[in-house]
Amino acid sequence: MDWYQIENIATIDSPALVVYKQRVQTNIAHLLQMVHQQTDKLRPHVKTNKISEVCQMLLDAGITKYKCATIAEAEMLGLLHAPDVLLAYQPTAAKAARLFALISAYPQTHFSCLVDNLATATLLSAMAGENKMVLSVFVDLNTGMNRTGIKPTDATALCQQIQSLPNVHLTGLHGYDGHIRDTNVADRQQHADNAFATIIDVAEAINKEGEPPLTIVAGGSPTFPMHADRAGVECSPGTFVFWDWGYKHTMPDEPFEYAALVITRVVSIIDQTSITTDLGHKSVAAENPMPRVYFLNAPEVTPIGQSEEHLVAKVPDATKYQVGDVLYGVPLHICPTVALYETAVVIEKGLATTTWKVVARDRKITI
Repeated sequence: MDWYQIENIATIDSPALVVYKQRVQTNIAHLLQMVHQQTDKLRPHVKTNKISEVCQMLLDAGITKYKCATIAEAEMLGLLHAPDVLLAYQPTAAKAARLFALISAYPQTHFSCLVDNLATATLLSAMAGENKMVLSVFVDLNTGMNRTGIKPTDATALCQQIQSLPNVHLTGLHGYDGHIRDTNVADRQQHADNAFATIIDVAEAINKEGEPPLTIVAGGSPTFPMHADRAGVECSPGTFVFWDWGYKHTMPDEPFEYAALVITRVVSIIDQTSITTDLGHKSVAAENPMPRVYFLNAPEVTPIGQSEEHLVAKVPDATKYQVGDVLYGVPLHICPTVALYETAVVIEKGLATTTWKVVARDRKITI
């Protein structure tokens, strides 16, 4: 039996998200090996899994620092008593109010967030003062992603201005280099080095003798190996925990295994070369062009069209398929796929054993 096949598949309605617990544990072990068991080098991003039980597995592995993108993800970590959580997002006033409520509700967790401009830093300082707190902040640097962050050439002045504010503490620098995805490892290393050099320039300008140096958070799943041996750097991969088709084939040098799949069934035979499954774009991330999913037990099935509840695929010979046939799919992009499901079915030793709530798919848990 292939590793992904589920003996009691008849108990699982489709479409479904299934998580292979042992393979998640294996991916965590690979991660630790890649940083030489130095858990202080890690700040994994939980936006991929959004599941308390998976985050607990990371905590059980000795990882104490985390990164997240939403208040709900931050609260999930607070509920688990995670020691250190960076909200890798610059909060507006409404989100900042929730962040301060989170800090009050979960005092055992140290929370911080990103800023990339003085107006937001000033707002956060004022709100922190109103809440009788000092908020730790990381300055977000645009090292080429061109999504958020201040240009590194302008960052030193911003850092100095933040240091003069009364209720925020400049803790570090954040540089996400998600635009670097070279398959060639040497090219990926060179591009990561070039991006990181701009962060170092800012750090050297700000670090003062006798004071703790700024912490640097850098690198997602594609580039964290390039940063793993840098002093003072925390790596923040996220996709590694489940892996997906996109990264598996773009970064073949990384050892991670598929640990989350989508289950779908054939629901109609259209003609001699076309079938339909129940994997609509409500069930697998739809931001990429077709194909958005690849089937491990049926590589000849080629998705060509999708609507809310249906996926149409071309096949060499439709007579080989029957309504009800199960297909095991690897999403091109697992992170937004996970967010489409309320629960994940847990697979252990070939059997569906329980379900885990994808608790942080919601924008709000309680706060």
